Amino acid sequence: MIYRIINKGKKFAYLVKNREDFLALRNTKENLDNLAKARKGDEKAKAQLVQFAYNIGVLKSSALAGCKSIGSYFFHDVDCYDAEQSAAMAQQILAKKDEIGLMLLEKSASGGYHLVCKRQPGTTILENQVRISSILQIEMDTNVHDLQRVVYSTSGDENDLHYLDDELFSEPMTVEECEAEYARLKERERKGEEQVPAGAKKARKHYKPWTEILATDDREMGRDKGQGPVTSCDRDQSLVTPAAKNPTEEKILKSCSPLQNKPIDERVRFVMEAVLKAKGLEKSDFTDIGGRHNAVKIFLSGANQLLSKEEANGALAELMPEHWADANVQKCLSDFYAKYYNPERKLNKDEEAIFTRSRRLKDTESPQPTYELDANTPMHELTKLFASETPPDIPKDVPKLVKAITCNTPEKYKATVAQAMFPGLMAYPKKLGFVYIDNQVRELRANCLIVAGTGSGKDSCTKQPLTHIIADMKARDEENRKRLKEFNDEYNSKAANKQKPQRPDDLIIQTIKSDITKAALVQRMDEAQGAPLYVRINELEQWDKIEGATGRGNQFTTLKLCDDEGNDYGTDRAGTQSVTGSGSLHLNWNANTTTAKAIKYFRYVLTDGPISRLCLATIPEEEIGAEIAVFGTYDEKYDAALKPYIENLKQATGTIDCKEAKKLARKLKDECADFARLSQDRVFDNLSHRALVIAFRKACLLYAANGMKWEKSIETFCRWSLFYDLYIKMTVFGDLIRHADDDIQTSKRGPQNLLVLLPTEFTLDDAKRVRQQNGMSTDNRHTKKMIRNWIDRKFVTQYSELSFKKASIAGGKK
Repeated sequence: MIYRIINKGKKFAYLVKNREDFLALRNTKENLDNLAKARKGDEKAKAQLVQFAYNIGVLKSSALAGCKSIGSYFFHDVDCYDAEQSAAMAQQILAKKDEIGLMLLEKSASGGYHLVCKRQPGTTILENQVRISSILQIEMDTNVHDLQRVVYSTSGDENDLHYLDDELFSEPMTVEECEAEYARLKERERKGEEQVPAGAKKARKHYKPWTEILATDDREMGRDKGQGPVTSCDRDQSLVTPAAKNPTEEKILKSCSPLQNKPIDERVRFVMEAVLKAKGLEKSDFTDIGGRHNAVKIFLSGANQLLSKEEANGALAELMPEHWADANVQKCLSDFYAKYYNPERKLNKDEEAIFTRSRRLKDTESPQPTYELDANTPMHELTKLFASETPPDIPKDVPKLVKAITCNTPEKYKATVAQAMFPGLMAYPKKLGFVYIDNQVRELRANCLIVAGTGSGKDSCTKQPLTHIIADMKARDEENRKRLKEFNDEYNSKAANKQKPQRPDDLIIQTIKSDITKAALVQRMDEAQGAPLYVRINELEQWDKIEGATGRGNQFTTLKLCDDEGNDYGTDRAGTQSVTGSGSLHLNWNANTTTAKAIKYFRYVLTDGPISRLCLATIPEEEIGAEIAVFGTYDEKYDAALKPYIENLKQATGTIDCKEAKKLARKLKDECADFARLSQDRVFDNLSHRALVIAFRKACLLYAANGMKWEKSIETFCRWSLFYDLYIKMTVFGDLIRHADDDIQTSKRGPQNLLVLLPTEFTLDDAKRVRQQNGMSTDNRHTKKMIRNWIDRKFVTQYSELSFKKASIAGGKK
């Protein structure tokens, strides 16, 4: 039911009988005026908005104070202070409206959302709010479950009132039933019988109930007192359908989400396979509908003394990826560990053998930790990044467009796809440029070369996302290719003495083939009318066909021009049928190769510019026999998620001065410059210049795709992308470039912070020693110049002519 609340010194509730009355109250001129002011931060105007209540049942009196009648519906508040995330949140809620019993969804005055949903009989408002929050996985406020909660309204416009079910204007219970339900629920609260995590009882504005594991005692599991522990392992069922799940099972399922699942390592995998062998189980047993449940029980009987509950859950996730999170499997796991796990029990001989061998395996492992880079990583920590065996992990919080494109990508490929997505996306805007920190305009030019081992999935991981990104463009191009063929056929069918047809002037074809001549490339460029061209190359060597040269003769002139604004490209021919044209070549591209081929391909031009213009991605090498990664489905839903961003890019044009992108570029430039000074690595310094421009362009693309709106996560993502790119360049090409420039062989792959190698107080001789260890000149002139540079930057202070002390900001040893 919906009540309008009017404050006459005391609050009174008046029933709203139908949709027409409800909309009329929301759309009065006074309410709309107050709403406009409230959304600009006027708290007094917000207090004047029309107020409603949704938790109350049938009333005997209109006075709100002392109300003891609860209805069949309840109010749920969702905060959202980021306008850019608001639309996505509404879609997330509406997508599960049937599952949560949604009756009303409105946008609040502050930008969040008000939900009214069906309350499950016999459960409190708080229990239902926890359930809704867990299903949606959206934070909740634990302080808004009181019966007399009053809600400020917004307008009746569809942009504010997203969903309204007319069922909400009625109440199926009588006044007596509403009051009896209220009494029962208050008694449950008094006895502490609410089935909610402990954290829900604390005052928290941003609470995530799905991250807390519920207790599995008899009461929580819904068992009657006096009964023995009945587990789902004692049932014959092997599959619980969504309709058969009760609220408790749903909660257990949520609490055992992947957040509670410990990633499987070599030791756990060894134990898992040893238990399977000892118990005579095959992996297929866990996917067979008839025997899946029994296979879980048998496996747990052999593993529960060797693996923690979280480790066993990780093993089940690998054995049965489609069903490990089913409610009955998770309930069986919880009950099994609650009933049978006994740390005091002595291991049997088989268990001892497995345990001993698994511990030895763990002791011999020395895995390199993955390096996570975020916006707050100190500059001196970059030394650890370049010393790591693997590139930095992609941030968890990424811009919405990156999240949409990588949503179906397995975790190990997300960084690769996130780098590779930009060339196709940057082909949509026409004549769009952004003012860089040097006050020059940078167009959205992009390439991405994936450098990874054979069979690592370079092509398969990007094929679907890239195909869907350029789908609109390619559909238009295929139509124009048909028109071009018809023109060519008609032209060639005409005799020499007949009038030839005119070539259509709107044959825009942006997606070119790698097997293209220079004349055809000029023709495509000319007809594109300023729009970028795009090509996807399976193997890097196919670039030879675009360049028209191989080996030492290939100086990658075209490749370098692709990255340069205002380049001059074209052909002059004398023949009447020859292609003559000139202009600025704008060609974005994706390509794949292996490390060995990349080194061989660019070996003659290491210091000539092509490498600095590349944007690199990789795929970390996995252990032999690793499981095949499973991708999501690329369908109409995927296309629909990308469409708003692509439409924004199609409409973007002109020269834009994005202050946030420039601020980010200046910050990244200072970081790279400071680290270059500390490391004294000229290769890093040289490569960082164009890598900064690449990162800037990515930030601008994300800004344009967002409708010219900035996201906080753009900064973290582009900083990661910059150092991810530089890490791979230094790993693959760093030593080769040093050798090409200086003819000095060095074993280090990445730059080092030389100050870290010096003591807190050091002398000129100490500095010479460190330079010598890193293959640098040790003469006084170069060493003193380096130290003067550090002093100017306040990295060190000078004690005497030959002694110095590191400042704390220089990142000395701790």
